[in-house]
Amino acid sequence: MGMIDLHGRTAIITGGARGLGRVMTLALAEAGANVIITAMRSPDQIAETEAQAADLPGSCKGILADMSNASDCRRVAEAALLLTGRIDILVNNAARGSREQRAEGGERPRFWEADEDAIERMVATNLAGPYLMARAVVPTMIAQGYGRIINISTSRTTMRLIGGGPYGPTKAAIEAATNIWARELAGTGVTANALLPGGASDTDLIPGDGIGTRAVAFIPGKDEPGQEGSVPGGLLPPWIMGPPIVWLASDASADFNGRRFVARDWDVDLPPDQAAMRAMQPPCDRPVIM
Repeated sequence: MGMIDLHGRTAIITGGARGLGRVMTLALAEAGANVIITAMRSPDQIAETEAQAADLPGSCKGILADMSNASDCRRVAEAALLLTGRIDILVNNAARGSREQRAEGGERPRFWEADEDAIERMVATNLAGPYLMARAVVPTMIAQGYGRIINISTSRTTMRLIGGGPYGPTKAAIEAATNIWARELAGTGVTANALLPGGASDTDLIPGDGIGTRAVAFIPGKDEPGQEGSVPGGLLPPWIMGPPIVWLASDASADFNGRRFVARDWDVDLPPDQAAMRAMQPPCDRPVIM
């Protein structure tokens, strides 16, 4: 992705201190962007991510913030403006997974057995959070005539996962929101798109031991497209999110709005524009869930 230059661009990545968020943070900083990351309760992970980005062309600064809280979202946006006077990129990545609603080591509960507070937290972070963060930054983006909103989604199989609680439905809802935002932002210079790994990834959102060692030897973009949710023998490597997030954050993606991109279908051996076309799914005006 060295041909894409994000110097002078300012990005906010919610939940950027670990997992997929850290991968995307480092990818944008490698391309030259100034990145603000948020974490709700992980100052050590913020420090680790800042340290990993220290020698990259861009920069990384972390803020403790709760993305389900409107005042925290405004505070993050204000911090980005104080840093560089711009907000060019928003990656809505922060999310609570299904493990939130079950006891340690327990089975996934059925919806009527799930913890009420956990359900409320998941919906507040996964669905209300992206709305609140986008609301905090879009006026600045429109005034600039430039902005990239990238909502991190999940595979359609996960959207209907039994025992997954509201995690899958919140991601289905944020894809619907992405479509709406894209049409409302048309003509402003600001775009909204969705990006997903294309299968369960080796991060701590997935319960189990050996986080960071569970990924299969997977090379993205080599399988037939359209196999999201299928990862035989293990989990997807988180690094596959790096190349598509850089392209989506850049000027090169200006003509794409309201589209869905699958990282597992992004062929890193192709030029970025060709890889994007391969990873982009056909538009669907009406969602088909049932």
